[in-house]
Amino acid sequence: MTDAPGPDDVYGRSAGAYDLVYDGIGKDYAAEAADVADLVAARRPGATTLLDVACGTGGHLVHLRDRFAVEGVELSSHMAARARARLGAGVAIHEGDMRTVALGRRFDAVTCLFSSIGYARTEGDLARAVATLAAHLAPGGVLVLDAWLTPGDWDDGHVDAVAVSEPGRAVARTTRSWRLGRTSVLDMTWVVTTPAGTDTFAERHEMGLFTAEETRAALTAAGLTSVEEIPGAVVGQRSRWIAVAPEP
Repeated sequence: MTDAPGPDDVYGRSAGAYDLVYDGIGKDYAAEAADVADLVAARRPGATTLLDVACGTGGHLVHLRDRFAVEGVELSSHMAARARARLGAGVAIHEGDMRTVALGRRFDAVTCLFSSIGYARTEGDLARAVATLAAHLAPGGVLVLDAWLTPGDWDDGHVDAVAVSEPGRAVARTTRSWRLGRTSVLDMTWVVTTPAGTDTFAERHEMGLFTAEETRAALTAAGLTSVEEIPGAVVGQRSRWIAVAPEP
């Protein structure tokens, strides 16, 4: 969830601990990437190119490149730097906003995973982001989009804590969340301890709560066809959406 339209430095202090946290809680990027690749192959046999928008530190791309020639887009320069270090010079990681990025070329598949679309926040920006994703699809190309929670699925007042460690570093992250209208707010407090000392900092993430009808409408308005929702395909109660760019 890393394509926020807020200040670029929101990940300035947490980017280095991001992968440790998600690896520590067992996020299976390899399995998720395989599922996505299979969805693409089923709808576009022979697909060879894929663009991952809001790619974060490249956790999915490192596996998706086994089946596609891949590129990524990431708003945060800190997360993009982590992705470049992980993937190497052979994979282009572009810095850009999912609502406005324009690479000037099209791909057999475009993905926006880990519910990053929630950072669009408003229904208008959801439409702009989906239209931008669709504009990067080749005719017959496949879009795979992981939704954030709907207003009905949001659990107001939820709190969470994660603690992980590796040799020379221990990380703890607590999260409290609430709702402001159609926006979910997640306040995170990080504690990162190394032999050199302890860094404690906070970051806030604000994500739009879109109904399934609003997501479907955005996909349809972008000119996509064969729109399909897979409820509960993403962690928790979140849906995965698949749609196809029309052939000429």
